[in-house]
Amino acid sequence: MAFTREELESFRDTVVPDLVGAQPPRLVFVGINPGFWTAATQTHFAHPSNRFYPALHRAGITSRELDRVAGLGEADRRELTDRGVAITNVVARATARASELSTAELHVGATSLTARLESWRPTVVAIAGVTTYRTAFRRPKAPLGRQSEPLAGAELWVVPNPSGLNAHETVDSLAAWYRQAAAAAGLV
Repeated sequence: MAFTREELESFRDTVVPDLVGAQPPRLVFVGINPGFWTAATQTHFAHPSNRFYPALHRAGITSRELDRVAGLGEADRRELTDRGVAITNVVARATARASELSTAELHVGATSLTARLESWRPTVVAIAGVTTYRTAFRRPKAPLGRQSEPLAGAELWVVPNPSGLNAHETVDSLAAWYRQAAAAAGLV
């Protein structure tokens, strides 16, 4: 599947719904906000260069690498939700780059995210992106890893962003972080 630049741009500000099952999730992964490819496919972390799904598989969270590029099918979505995994974002609207989000928008997104998490009651929340976490939750010195304070009653982890633009991480290093959060949630 491929999109032209114009086709992708047409998805600006599109909202991607949360992926959450009927039962309270054990582990919620939180992205920054959807990119255009994610908005076009209605699948979180869908861009071909994004390493989220390969890392989930290497971490033992999924039984196979889910093919997200054309959008997850219903069976793939069920594999995640049946395992107790949910996916959401700090900010719901799609942009070309996360840098297009204002600090105020990230603060509002953090409040909205917290309310969703309070209603879902997950065991663990893993926010993918330390810089976004620091800004959105006003924690300028927060490190990667398990945080000392919970979020909405859940154990909170800040893990690296899986975007292909994050050159500091590999699929294996991301998998190691995700496995730690999944272990805390009792998934692996």
